[in-house]
Amino acid sequence: MLPSWVGDAAMATPTLRAIRRAMPGAFIGGLCRPGIDELLAGADLVDEFHVARASGVMGPKFAAGKVRPRRYEAALLLTNSFSTALTVRIAGIPRRIGYDRDARGLLLTDRLQPPRRSDGEWAAVPAVEYYWALAARFLLPPGAVRGPLELGVTAEQAAKGAGILERGGVTGPYVVLNPGGNNPAKRWPAERFAAIADWLATERGFAALINGSPGEADLAREVATACRAAKPVLLPELGITVGALKAVVRGAGLMVTNDTGPRHIAAAFGVPLVSLFGPTDHRWTIIPTRAGGPEEVVLADPTLPESEVANDHPERCRIDRIGVDRVREAVRRVLAPGS
Repeated sequence: MLPSWVGDAAMATPTLRAIRRAMPGAFIGGLCRPGIDELLAGADLVDEFHVARASGVMGPKFAAGKVRPRRYEAALLLTNSFSTALTVRIAGIPRRIGYDRDARGLLLTDRLQPPRRSDGEWAAVPAVEYYWALAARFLLPPGAVRGPLELGVTAEQAAKGAGILERGGVTGPYVVLNPGGNNPAKRWPAERFAAIADWLATERGFAALINGSPGEADLAREVATACRAAKPVLLPELGITVGALKAVVRGAGLMVTNDTGPRHIAAAFGVPLVSLFGPTDHRWTIIPTRAGGPEEVVLADPTLPESEVANDHPERCRIDRIGVDRVREAVRRVLAPGS
């Protein structure tokens, strides 16, 4: 069972690669939400995708019907929900491996306790390590080595990405700015993204591509409207998809992003990154092993003690506490020769 979010699915790729290497003759299927199949296509991590949503009263039964004909021997749940555990139980998969949480322990045959803090709350463990620990405990051979995040681009996705760049008139070096995020509290102000776009255009000669989901098209336009020197290309208006975004990001010279899924696409392709974190703790999504380019993580409150979690301090860790100057300095560091 693959993670539901783009960033989480990308962070699961080291675990998926290790399973593939440990079981070279096994048929590996992935049950996932729409879009995650597009993200992982081209990487040779999964033999077949079963695309379904396990939400709603009948969701688990419908999703189970997608995988039951394959008669899988084991299911690794890289998800935390009760509904996904119920799905693989209804599907009749005899071995069901997952974290014992969200009241689903009785549905699992192989259970692992999730890490917690001393106060009983979830520990801020990187998702890469969270997924790896589960597979290493029950599926991987001793001494298995975790690799970096990895994604592939299919020929069709590459063609779609090239078409978007052509329609946007992008012919030279470009950066991808990602002002969105599933939680508005994680979004750095649009006018500050615009200031970075202007600075990159005048000082570095980069074209700015503003990324976002269809629901973030207004936010992308807000950034573009606030620009003074840059003339951004708005990817939501050009029909960007997850697959095409991989191709576009792969060719970028830099990404400046909030804490959201495209960050991990850039990490998988070794694109230099500047990642902005406000009231969500950066340790949840830290990238322990990178494929290439450097990353600068900019925290709203870099003085927060390690014993504290940013999620518990929404006012102290407001993302608008990050100034434009700090982001400019982070960009200079990741783009410096030899960085």
